[in-house]
Amino acid sequence: MMGCLLWALPPSPLISPGTQSTHKPPRHKQNNIVAANWSSRSPPQPAQKNQISRKSVVSAAIAVLLFTPPVNAGLLSGFGGIESIPGPDLPQIDFLNRLNEENQKRYADDDARFKESPLLKQLLEKSKLNKEKNRRAIQDKYCIRGAEWGIGDCSTAGMSPEDRENFISALKQKAGVVD
Repeated sequence: MMGCLLWALPPSPLISPGTQSTHKPPRHKQNNIVAANWSSRSPPQPAQKNQISRKSVVSAAIAVLLFTPPVNAGLLSGFGGIESIPGPDLPQIDFLNRLNEENQKRYADDDARFKESPLLKQLLEKSKLNKEKNRRAIQDKYCIRGAEWGIGDCSTAGMSPEDRENFISALKQKAGVVD
């Protein structure tokens, strides 16, 4: 279908008449008539060339947009590759299998012992306390900044300058910030 459409397109102005093949078929009477008709044509005027080039560009763009095949993921997109093919069965070595089982049991026992250890429980408790302390410190820091700038929950927008300074110094003292 696309081939039929491309044959219907007018010739492109990008191909110059001098680049045509110099091969000439043997002359017969019919060819002489066709050649005479071809040579008697006048070259297209610049306005005609511009109109032809616009038509050919538009028709080529429409052909490309309407008749392009959908893009696939790749030539071998449905092929899983070499990893999809199971490898050969390797010989099983009893010694290595026993060693692997023993190691797995030992690792499982070590993990269970560590999860029940007082050290881990102590570290988790410290982590929770530090998280809460750090959350409060960050809130205090942003409250002080908001009071200094006059924005947010700790805003000092309606206070006198003396009250504002007292409020900010009280916030800094509570947060443990030293000027």
